[in-house]
Amino acid sequence: MVWKRRRHTAAYEFRIALEALEGSKTISQLSSEQEIHANLIRAWKRRLLEDGPSVFASKGERKQREQEAQVAERYEQIGRLKMELEWLKKSCPLRSVRDGVWSM
Repeated sequence: MVWKRRRHTAAYEFRIALEALEGSKTISQLSSEQEIHANLIRAWKRRLLEDGPSVFASKGERKQREQEAQVAERYEQIGRLKMELEWLKKSCPLRSVRDGVWSM
């Protein structure tokens, strides 16, 4: 029998994670009722606990954090590319061309 991977909406994941967080039902009860693996429910619950404060943050704060992360990522990339360029300059046997003549 071939199982088809189910996709869950964010609202559904949030609702299940909230139910698991409330503790009115155990994770194994939720798992059997919703026909979802218990590890998946635990992962949703953990993500809700970790990302919970950011849900209530204002859009401006969230957008600013995302922009700061992108800027940091780009600076890292620039640094890596600079290091690669320096390495290539040092390792290339024909380092420079001056007046049309190759020099080593």
